[in-house]
Amino acid sequence: MASAAPSSRHAPGLLRRAAAGAWHVPGAFVFLARRPRLIPLAVVPALLAAACVGGGLVAGIYAGPSVEAALTPGPGRVPGFVAGLLAASVWIATLATCLVLGLALALLLAAPVLDRLSRETEVLERGRALEASRGLSWEIVESLRGALYFLAAAPFVFVLGLVPFLGPALAGVWAASALSFQLTEPTLVRHGLAFAERRAWHRAWRAESLGFGLLALLALVVPCANFVLVPALIVGGTRLVLELPESPAAESGSPDSSA
Repeated sequence: MASAAPSSRHAPGLLRRAAAGAWHVPGAFVFLARRPRLIPLAVVPALLAAACVGGGLVAGIYAGPSVEAALTPGPGRVPGFVAGLLAASVWIATLATCLVLGLALALLLAAPVLDRLSRETEVLERGRALEASRGLSWEIVESLRGALYFLAAAPFVFVLGLVPFLGPALAGVWAASALSFQLTEPTLVRHGLAFAERRAWHRAWRAESLGFGLLALLALVVPCANFVLVPALIVGGTRLVLELPESPAAESGSPDSSA
């Protein structure tokens, strides 16, 4: 594995660490472009993302008026600017929730191919893929727990998005955290980390994980780019894991452990 995390005295700042994590989003495109052998593994996830993420956004657009009518006051009950603010919050929350649900479905359907893509990425980076899984049944259970964790983020994204002013930002942070967790699942599960250990890993490397998740979330809302981004994000999540230590000893020395 990678070398131990730097001590808190010499650790880089949170913004620099978040930027280092975020770099793995564009870096994944560069990695894929330079390794054509991975492209065939990216085709199926990209097509599923086009169907599921695109379908989720379309569903959000159609559901938006009904959700707005149900959750916002009628005309004349509140000042105009307040009504506009509430309507904007409802629309953002609805679209973000549908995006998360569509992405969750795409990741679940493409899981076998994405796992293969993650393995091949690790082989190209390290020369071999670490296999520390505790058996196929354990791996299936852990993968399902991760998928359910990501799905469970959707209602929280919706509720947080309804809060005026700070709501969309809070919902974005929550969604980014869940997205980063899901995108690193293939590698961390393959390396033998159970659900609680994977959550501890993300807490230990919170800045890097959140930086990666935030830029990934922003990229997913870019028209057309969001479809081809899903396989690239798995590559980025794999390389993020390979860059950081996983062992409890390294985790205890991580920059966040002193916080």
